[in-house]
Order: sequence, then C-alpha cells, then structure tokens
Amino acid sequence: MLRIEGVHAGYGRSSVLHGVDVTVEDGTVAAVLGHNGAGKSTLLRVAIGLLKPKQGMVLFGGEDVTRLAPHVRVARGMAYVPQGQQCFPHLTTAENLQLVADGRRGGRQAMASALELFPALHGLLRRRAGLLSGGQRQQLAIARALITRPKLLLLDEPTEGIQPNVVAEIEQAVLSLAGDGLSVLLVEQHLGFALRAAHRYHVLESGRVTSSGAGGTGAEPAVRAALTV
Repeated sequence: MLRIEGVHAGYGRSSVLHGVDVTVEDGTVAAVLGHNGAGKSTLLRVAIGLLKPKQGMVLFGGEDVTRLAPHVRVARGMAYVPQGQQCFPHLTTAENLQLVADGRRGGRQAMASALELFPALHGLLRRRAGLLSGGQRQQLAIARALITRPKLLLLDEPTEGIQPNVVAEIEQAVLSLAGDGLSVLLVEQHLGFALRAAHRYHVLESGRVTSSGAGGTGAEPAVRAALTV
C-alpha cells in the first residue's frame, strides 16, 4: 500500500529524517513511535506531500507519488488527520462534515457511515465545532477524513490531550477500520493503544528508524527498551 524508501527530509537547512524506510501493507496498521522531535510528524507530512523529500521515494499502490501534490494523493486514496484536533471552529459539526461530503459521489452515505463510527457526534451536529471538547473535535477530524473513503489513513497523535473515555472510543474506531481493511499509518505516544492497533511498529529516534517489529501488546517491553536507549 505505502512504501517510504530512504527518505531524507527537513526544513530549510535543518535535516530531520535521515534515510527512513517505513512500509504499510494492505489492510494493516503500522505504528510509528518515538519521543518528541524524533521526526514522526515530518514523516507523515512527507507521506501526504506537504513536505518534499530531499532524497528518497514515496510509493503508493506501487506508484511513485513523491512529487505529486497533496490533493492528488487524496484523490488517489490517502487521507491525513494532522495533530491538534483541527476543524473549522465557526462552522457547526454538520457543516464541517458537509464541506467534504457535498459534491462528492456517495458523500451523503460516506458521511452517515462516519457518524456511525462516532455516534457521539450525532447529538452535536448543530453545535459549532469550536465549542466541542478536544476529544469531540478529534472524532470530527477523523470522521471528516473518512468521508473521502480513503484506502490509507494517516493519523498524527489522535489521542494527544484527550480524556480517557474518548481515547477508548478512538481506539475502537481505529481497530474497527483496520478490521474492515483500511490501511493506517499511526503516529502515537500512547504505547498501549498503538501496539494493540498495530500489526507492525517502527521506533523513530533522531530521524532514523532504530527498531522495528511485529505489533501487539507483547511487543511493549521491546519498544520501551528501544525508547530508553
């Protein structure tokens, strides 16, 4: 599904990623773990096309998309939920969703499916998004991305700063999506959630992959050891 090969990337003269290789197989979840500043968000920005790599390639569905614009990658099946529970705060929850659904073939049905995944949003459709809690805005951000019916979902810290009960709901949603065959590249600090969801994990340290392995809760000791090096 997605292959990031030998990617070097950064901002101006500052290098952040140094030859990173990450693969997301069809219908699987790959988790990227690491401390703040390791380069995790930069990796997602390269994957979606917001940041062009200085070296390396991004392959999606076997095709080189390294130089394609973000909107072209979205049209081909990528969706990106950046860090920070982003939404249009002065629009209602429904309007935030309709912005993506309107004019899209099957958009109304896709919006209904997204709301089924996050039923708490049903009672908030008329509320302005800026008045939602952080967890509700995060659910809205993921639901909005899903309306595009992606093949690959890129999630950047979806549980950051969110109350525990909503973390559980987001975790269940990601597990459900993966069970339905959606591929997910997940950047996450919450190790328990990340490893429960992931088929494979990658530990990123100072812009390099220092450890990789099969996911599952049994991998937690190895991951914690890698993160303390």
